[in-house]
Amino acid sequence: MDRRFLQLDVFAGATALSGNPLAVVVDAAGIDDAQMAAFARWTNLSETTFLLPPSDPAADYRVRIFTPAGELPFAGHPTLGSCHAWLASGGMPKAAGVVVQECGVGLVRVRADERTSGGSDARRALAFAAPPLKRSGPLDETLLGQIAQALGVARAEIVDHQWADNGPGWAAVMLGSASQALALKPDFSAVPTLKLGVIAPQAAGHDADFEVRAFFPAGGHHFEDPVTGSLNAGLAQWLIGAGLAPARYVAAQGAALRRAGRVRVEQQGADIWIGGDVVTHVRGTLDAW
Repeated sequence: MDRRFLQLDVFAGATALSGNPLAVVVDAAGIDDAQMAAFARWTNLSETTFLLPPSDPAADYRVRIFTPAGELPFAGHPTLGSCHAWLASGGMPKAAGVVVQECGVGLVRVRADERTSGGSDARRALAFAAPPLKRSGPLDETLLGQIAQALGVARAEIVDHQWADNGPGWAAVMLGSASQALALKPDFSAVPTLKLGVIAPQAAGHDADFEVRAFFPAGGHHFEDPVTGSLNAGLAQWLIGAGLAPARYVAAQGAALRRAGRVRVEQQGADIWIGGDVVTHVRGTLDAW
């Protein structure tokens, strides 16, 4: 059976191939768990998603999100990319202007941004409503000491910190400057299972307000993610809620990996929207099964 397949650039910047790649299997009904996991290992991208009919009548589609190591209940760049793929493949939302995604954390709303150009399905600006945090509040001092050791900084150089966990388990720390964050060469041997986000204010005149880096464990090692929607969602809830960031800002991520991802953050009422551009780079069919 041929299944539609897209490979996308999510949170893409102004230049091509600047964001976080995502593989999407559009017609995933009938693919079992083991096959999904095997395909995610084979693509070897940070995430691969599979689109399915919704089980909740309020949802437009259901998505399952796999890393090479296993399934995630929620992730940000797969949410935007999956929505883009669903729309580009002919999906029509039940409610005008808002797509409702069903995933492991429940229902997530995704909207098309006004910046969408000409209705094109090749590049689309989307934003998802940040899901509630599962864990928040400050990190404890023992963990902070281990994080400082892992990052190679003094504890005093961590100017603020918070749990920013909306499913994946992110802890987050703030450093004093983007240059300091970009200079990090961490060693996570002291905290081998920690998922850590680092954020710092950008220099005046930069097109972004903050620089973000995201480190996660897989296969006994830590890797850096190019651009991370779930982390940016958790960071935004922390920073805006604490008055550390304005209600509208832009985060840059990926510079340490020679990427130029951009995440647009905006609070509207009780919602915080995490947005970015999604670009289609590969279209085809998958006939693995």
